Amino acid sequence: MIRLLCLLIGYAFGCIQSAYIVGRAMKNIDVREYGSGNAGTSNVIRVVGRRAGLIVFVSDVLKAVAAFVLCAILFYGGGSFFEDGLPMEPGLYAGLGVLLGHNFPFFLKFKGGKGIASFLGVMLALDWRAALIVYAIGFVVLKLTRYMSLTSLTMSLLFPIFILVFFNHQLETVIITFIMAAMAFYLHRGNIQRLINGTERKLELRKK
Repeated sequence: MIRLLCLLIGYAFGCIQSAYIVGRAMKNIDVREYGSGNAGTSNVIRVVGRRAGLIVFVSDVLKAVAAFVLCAILFYGGGSFFEDGLPMEPGLYAGLGVLLGHNFPFFLKFKGGKGIASFLGVMLALDWRAALIVYAIGFVVLKLTRYMSLTSLTMSLLFPIFILVFFNHQLETVIITFIMAAMAFYLHRGNIQRLINGTERKLELRKK
């Protein structure tokens, strides 16, 4: 029952669609109708601008952290911001709910983003040590390739591996984070095909 409640709370947080809100507020557009059609940071950068993209990125990270921490407090759970030995399940299932709400928001006909920024927030709230390592690797991958999709997939895959191999998290925690990673790969299937074909668009952060 606690898992289900946390999942629902997380879903409510995830449905706060930062990209959609920022697009409407700054350009009066639905960003899902432009660019890649994705309600996420990369598309907002391309369609609306870098400042808007930063707002969306930070908002999507923070909503995941907020949901994780809230459920950990309500149901005596653990995580990066709590003492050791407490169960991870409350925050973990809240994080899963955030990704589901972000990716499949009911009020936008279940068409949202791909959940990477929110997944980064879950990583930070779950285990900051593994998260910082994954962030650093992601930064290097992005710097070398400028493929946001490849960077996102790399970080998504590495986090559950790291918490299993190096940080000894329980099996349920590892399984749920692998499910989060699998969701990211599923939603990036088009990007994966374009990476294979050599037609994936690179992220341009500098002004031309």
